[in-house]
Amino acid sequence: MNFTETEKAGLVEGFALVKACDKKSAKNGTFYLDIKLGDKDSEMVAKLWDFREDIHTLPEVNRVIKIRGTIQQYNGNDQFIIQRLRPATEDEFDMADFVKTSDYSGNDMLDSIIRLVNDFEDEELKTVVLSMLRDNQERILIFPAAEKLHHAITGGLLYHTLSIVRLAECVCSIYPCIDRELLLSGAILHDIAKMREYTINGAGIVDGHTVEGMLLGHLVMGAEDVGRKCDELEITPEKKYLLQHMLISHHGKLEFGAAVRPAFIEAEVLSQLDLFDANMYEMAEAVGGVKAGEFTGRLWMLDNRKLYNHGRIDVVPQANIMDGE
Repeated sequence: MNFTETEKAGLVEGFALVKACDKKSAKNGTFYLDIKLGDKDSEMVAKLWDFREDIHTLPEVNRVIKIRGTIQQYNGNDQFIIQRLRPATEDEFDMADFVKTSDYSGNDMLDSIIRLVNDFEDEELKTVVLSMLRDNQERILIFPAAEKLHHAITGGLLYHTLSIVRLAECVCSIYPCIDRELLLSGAILHDIAKMREYTINGAGIVDGHTVEGMLLGHLVMGAEDVGRKCDELEITPEKKYLLQHMLISHHGKLEFGAAVRPAFIEAEVLSQLDLFDANMYEMAEAVGGVKAGEFTGRLWMLDNRKLYNHGRIDVVPQANIMDGE
């Protein structure tokens, strides 16, 4: 994180995003704040000793604050000792400095998807997909794809969606047995109900689940949304069922959250591409974060494996999903 020196030797100040904040008791009976600070590239532990609610402002999680203090070493890591803190005003910072975002704008990614759908020969699939996108066109531009794991960034939902669309186009060019427009429709709609499953804050970060999101999950809610839209547009029943099945089965296995196992080719391909893209994102993020010749930490999505950075190529975390346009 970037801090600047003040006029007083040893003191630095700057802005940081509060990622976590806990009020704790010290051995001498006083209270202190244990805070995790961060920006889009790094994190740091911070302490505010002798915290008093009548004097200090309790910082809000997922809000940017301005801090002043010193940086000390503790167990080999930097630790910020806060002397002053206050909420930052919106004109003092750019949220893009503190929250990871997609390399591509939401409008550009959505336009790419819409252009693709406009070329569909199947008018029913075209109508359903475009209508679903229109219904969600404002939120989908910034919505993340997850709370913590793959594509948990501003614009991550569209980025993940377009990544799978690009993968699907490649697969369809190799295997003529795949119904291209059906697969692409499923790819575009598979996670659309995440915008009803999660809640996000002003920073574009997932900060919780809706009640229906906790009880039903985005697979079931997405299938329900598609079903209602198909009924509204008087879409052929079997086509509705095909789309709904792709949504409720795209996690592949029941233990991974699928309501049923994929039962036709396009559904199976979608589940495989969804898993592949999620894993690629996690692997690239992890490997890109360590030096050549080093191993990553254990990756939960990959059965707690550690990955090796062989250094033969500079690992770029995000995919090239807009090439050729």
